[in-house]
Amino acid sequence: MGNTSLSLRFTILLSLSFAASSSSPFFFSKSPSLSPSIPKATPSDLLSLLGPPSQSSSVNPSVADELKSCFKFLVPFTPIDTRKTADSKSLSYRRFLLKSPRDEENELVWWPPEPVLELARLAVDSGGDPGSIHRALDPTVLPVPDVEGSKENKCGLTRTPYGRRFISQELNSYLEYLFKLIVERGPSVGLKVSLTRYDLFHGHLFIATETGRLGILFHAKEYPAYDKDVFPINMGYCQKGSNVTYDDAMNLRNILWLAPLPSNSTKGWMAPGVLLVLDARPGGIIYKDLIPEYVNYVRTIYEDDLGSVVVDVNYLNIGDPQPDYQIFIC
Repeated sequence: MGNTSLSLRFTILLSLSFAASSSSPFFFSKSPSLSPSIPKATPSDLLSLLGPPSQSSSVNPSVADELKSCFKFLVPFTPIDTRKTADSKSLSYRRFLLKSPRDEENELVWWPPEPVLELARLAVDSGGDPGSIHRALDPTVLPVPDVEGSKENKCGLTRTPYGRRFISQELNSYLEYLFKLIVERGPSVGLKVSLTRYDLFHGHLFIATETGRLGILFHAKEYPAYDKDVFPINMGYCQKGSNVTYDDAMNLRNILWLAPLPSNSTKGWMAPGVLLVLDARPGGIIYKDLIPEYVNYVRTIYEDDLGSVVVDVNYLNIGDPQPDYQIFIC
């Protein structure tokens, strides 16, 4: 979230005293901890379950079962590598055999275009160095224009007032593809989102701490509308004018994309890509173990718990009056 993340944490902290005294049934307190016999789930457990069997088998079975109950896949999960080599001809042949547009969409998540695969391998080969990703960015600085009247409301949506893009246009297009796919498939798991500055407009690109796997944690429902009964939290200038309703869909605001995981010893791949929604419903293990208590009301998983944060990826509508969505990496 950049500035958004910091301001949200500050806002929620200021709201805690109010929340604690509120009698509204919409406020939830932390549920009792899991039984001592069941370890607390960690971000590493979550990522391991989405990796190859060699990683997922290391997670405590009870923790694994509870975490899996909170996974809502937007693309079917295939934990075993179905592609024998990283050869581009092999990938082209696989895509030639696809039967439907949905198959093609799935394949683009499992095995993205070559520039995405190269970036994923770079993250691992560099030892998880964020600088390796920064060097793939075009140095051209792009001022962030007004986004749906945000400047009039004194709202700063991005970490910086300027952004950049990847040198590879195919990489930029793939980021756009992910945003659109989330909107398209979200309703299938109960998440209806829109590409607006109040809802889904950004994600946080990170490198996983233990494996070097590249990922993006998207946050939807970013600025719910203020409501004295349902959402009595003032989130500042960027909340003004919001039409995002606070409801059960807030449980689904964390969306995770993981790039294919390259082997660190061969040119092969240990696991294909993943795209899923993380269900942070009260009582579930993600809510209890992975959501900080001071933001449990807005169900926020923080990107820096998953790994080293590299950049924020923003997909912003800068068109007026016609929509014009563009990528700004800050």
